Amino acid sequence: MSQNNKIPFLDLVGLHKELEEELCSVFKSAVATGGFVGGPMVEGFERDFAGFCNVQHCVGVSNGTDALRFALMAAGVKPGELVITVPNTFIATVEAITQAGGHPGFVDIEERSYNMHPALLEEYLEARCGLDSATGRLVHHQSGRPVAAIVPVHLFGQPADMDLILELAERYNLSVIEDACQAHGAEYFSEQGRRWRKTGSMGRAAAFSFYPGKNLGACGEGGAVTTDNAELAQHIRMLRDHGQAKKYYHEMEGCNGRLDAIQAGILQVKLRRLREWNEQRREAAARYRDLFEAAGMEDLAPYEPAWAKAIYHLYVIRVRERDGLIRRLAEAGIGTGIHYPIPLHMQNAYRRLGYKAGAFPESERAASEIVSLPMFPGITVEQQERVVGAVVECVQGKRAQAVAV
Repeated sequence: MSQNNKIPFLDLVGLHKELEEELCSVFKSAVATGGFVGGPMVEGFERDFAGFCNVQHCVGVSNGTDALRFALMAAGVKPGELVITVPNTFIATVEAITQAGGHPGFVDIEERSYNMHPALLEEYLEARCGLDSATGRLVHHQSGRPVAAIVPVHLFGQPADMDLILELAERYNLSVIEDACQAHGAEYFSEQGRRWRKTGSMGRAAAFSFYPGKNLGACGEGGAVTTDNAELAQHIRMLRDHGQAKKYYHEMEGCNGRLDAIQAGILQVKLRRLREWNEQRREAAARYRDLFEAAGMEDLAPYEPAWAKAIYHLYVIRVRERDGLIRRLAEAGIGTGIHYPIPLHMQNAYRRLGYKAGAFPESERAASEIVSLPMFPGITVEQQERVVGAVVECVQGKRAQAVAV
C-alpha cells in the first residue's frame, strides 16, 4: 500500500504546513530580538491562554509533568501526604505526585467515561479515611497519611464529572488540581453553578501539557498551570525559575522549569486556531458515531454525557479482541494507538505500592480493551469511512465466531 493511501493515527505534518509562515516568523522574531527565555512572547501566550480557559492567571512551564508537579507543590502538598487520582492515566500524573513529595492513592474509573468515579471517591474518603481530632485533617486509616489533594484527570479530552469531586474537596478541605493535559478547551456543565465551565478553571489549579500531539501542541515541549489564585500563580513563577522573586534573589529552592519564548510564540499562533480545530474534532467524532450507528454498532462509539463537551484528543473505542483489530487495521494501512495498555497500579515502577491484579477492575478491563482510532483536524469523510468499514468488518467477524462457538 502506498504511503498516500495510509491513514495516519495523527497528522502533524499537514497542520504545521498550513501554519509554516506564521511559525517561522516566531523564530525570526526571537532571533532578531535575542528574546529566547521569558519576555513578551511568554507573557503574551500566558495572557491569551488564561483568557481561553476563563481564569485570571496562567504560568507557562517546561512541560505538563512540571505543570502538575509545581501546582501540587504550590498548593502545599507535603512529603508523604496522600494525593488521590486514578490508575487509568499516563504515568506523568503519578510521577508529578511523587516528585512533589506526595504519596499516590487510587480510586477506580467510571466504565463509560474512563474518568474518576465520583461515588467511589466519596466512598474512599468516607470509609477509608477519618478526621483527626487533633488537627482537623482527613487522615487515611490504614497508612496514617493526611489526605492533601485530589487530581481528577480529564482523559482523552473528556471532562471528569466535577461537581461531587469539588463538593467532597470543600467538605474535607482538600485541594483539587485538575490534570487537563489532554483537555484544552473541553467544557463541563456544572449543575451546582448552572453553567458551562472550561477544564482548567474548576480546581484550585490545573495542569496542561503542550506536547506536540496535543490539541494545542508546541513544536517541542511545553506546559502551563492555570489558576484564579494570584498567590499560587506567583509561587509557581518562582518554582519554575530557581525560586527567584527577582534575578538572583531566591525566596525558595526552585527548579529550572521555564517555558521558552519560541515555544510560547508558536503556541500563541496555534491558540488562535484551537477553537476551530476542536470543533473539527467534535464534527469528526459525530461522523464516526453516525457511521457506527449506520452499521448497527453504535455501542462502539465513545460515551459523551449531556454535561460534557469533549474535544476528542483521542477517539477511543473498546473491543474484546483488540490485538486482532489492530492487526487488521494495520493491514489496511490505518494507524491506531493504545492509551494505556497497563494501568499504573500494575506497572513495575509502582510495584512498591503493593496493589494486586483486581484492585481496580474497571481500569484493568479498560486497559485490556481500548484502542484509539485516527483523530485529527482535517481527517476526511472518506478516511473515516475506511476506518469504520475496517473496524466493522473485523468486529462483526469476531462476534459471528463467538456466536458460532
